[in-house]
Amino acid sequence: MALEITDANFEELVLKADKPVLVDFWAEWCGPCRMVGPVVEELAKDFEGTAVVGKVNVDHNPEISVKFGIRNIPALLIFKNGEIVDKQIGAVPKSVLAEKLNKQLA
Repeated sequence: MALEITDANFEELVLKADKPVLVDFWAEWCGPCRMVGPVVEELAKDFEGTAVVGKVNVDHNPEISVKFGIRNIPALLIFKNGEIVDKQIGAVPKSVLAEKLNKQLA
């Protein structure tokens, strides 16, 4: 299951992670976010143990959203060693996100 990432735990779960981290910035009212949600959950299972997968509700965690300039959602950012190494704005097939994560594992 994807982790719930908040303003309070972002640094610990994302910036200090020893694995690549996929962060899904989403909101309940966002149609495309609801399409991506199940894909993110599948990726969390597929990459368990090799990567961290989490979700940030932008309505409940404005601090992180502002810090990373999130203006369009869904926004999926991939972090490695505390830095953004890849991103995807908008809904895409699972294969696209899996490929982006796999690149960071190599």
